[in-house]
Amino acid sequence: MSIRYGERLIEAGVNASVGSVADSYDNAMAEALNGSFKAELIEHQGLWRDADQSERAVVQWVGWYNTERLHSVLDYLPPEEYEAVHYRSSVTPAAA
Repeated sequence: MSIRYGERLIEAGVNASVGSVADSYDNAMAEALNGSFKAELIEHQGLWRDADQSERAVVQWVGWYNTERLHSVLDYLPPEEYEAVHYRSSVTPAAA
């Protein structure tokens, strides 16, 4: 993390979220998501006219990613559905 970035976070009253370094957990999830974002949106749908158009594209991609995109790690379910299945299976019925 750069010194200038760290100083800016302090000025804004924000705590940096910095994980471990040089191990398998070093930003692995973020890197995987960024890779999907770049491959599926940036490289395939390309240049947008303006910031509004690019913002809409990002919002649409995030919605699609969470509600429709099948993830092999999640038993080929979208994250939203996988999470719903998880919570349904972990909720125990109230005692009568």
